[in-house]
Amino acid sequence: MEKLKVGIIGATGMVGQRFILLLSEHPYFEISALVAGPRSAGRSYTEAVEGRWKMTVDIPEKVRDMTVISSEDIDTVKGLVDFVFCAVNMSKDETRALEERYAKAEIPVVSNNSANRWTPDVPMVIPEINDAHLEVIESQRKRLGTKHGFIAVKPNCSIQSYVGALTPLHRKWGIKEVVATTYQAISGAGKTFNEWPEMIDNLIPFIGGEEEKSEKEPLRVWGEVKDGVVVPATEPVITTQCLRVPVSDGHTAAVFVRFVNKPTKEEILEEWRNFAGKPQALGLPSAPEQFITYFEEDNRPQAKLDRDLYGGMGVSCGRLREDTVYDYKFVGLSHNTLRGAAGGAVLIAELLYREGYLTKLI
Repeated sequence: MEKLKVGIIGATGMVGQRFILLLSEHPYFEISALVAGPRSAGRSYTEAVEGRWKMTVDIPEKVRDMTVISSEDIDTVKGLVDFVFCAVNMSKDETRALEERYAKAEIPVVSNNSANRWTPDVPMVIPEINDAHLEVIESQRKRLGTKHGFIAVKPNCSIQSYVGALTPLHRKWGIKEVVATTYQAISGAGKTFNEWPEMIDNLIPFIGGEEEKSEKEPLRVWGEVKDGVVVPATEPVITTQCLRVPVSDGHTAAVFVRFVNKPTKEEILEEWRNFAGKPQALGLPSAPEQFITYFEEDNRPQAKLDRDLYGGMGVSCGRLREDTVYDYKFVGLSHNTLRGAAGGAVLIAELLYREGYLTKLI
């Protein structure tokens, strides 16, 4: 199998660094371009991230001496890649414009950013849940006037900890209301404890924009394709609170659910055990063998113990029990920079590749 050549826009940031580690030995993709802002352009990657490498393992040898390319130099990038991942730290308007310029230049974009999550003909995908949304790419290409170029995005990192667990239950029994409180790791802000000592022994009860994303994005994931666009679902009603907690990696959610038709606990657990999607059916390289893992122990899942399940791509649940106000409550956990960010985007790209949306361009 000839590998597709991939560029990483925003390669010097934390999510960009995670992309590098995930792609350094990938069976489908090969890093051929590292792309960043003007401050890093023209320097070797090692020089560009000096003092800013945040991963716990060293920079892969293959990319150490690669010259960083400016994100504005689309012509140079186009000559090197078949598609790009995007994980930039820019305003939404700037990000949206940048991603569209790449797509119109016939470079497919798989984005970690939020800028295009509500563009009606851009699929926002959790591959196990709504792979059917990829069909809007055809109408997006017509709008952009492209043959190959398009944009696909992944949802917010925090919803991964509960949307996967809720999906099979919503499909089978209907959900009327969801209350979720997320306890989000500092890596979600692109930080480590060395950079953010104020977070040690601390909790911040606000993350800008996060609650709106957590309440609205699940409805788009659960939406349907009509006339070439994704139409979000109108139910269930979801309300959230999002807290920053002193954890390095791993977003945890405490979830309360009210059903249309209340199942038994055993029925819920059976749905979780059996829930799988297109990534599992296709055996995609990044797909967890078991999408949702339930822990019987009262003190699980724990971020430190369980966030790396299936290479950080599995979702963990625990403490499922009946509630005195709602029907049930449970705890969910997902790795925010793997399943929730770079790993989730890589899984989308693997699906796009196997479904024929990503092909050799150079």
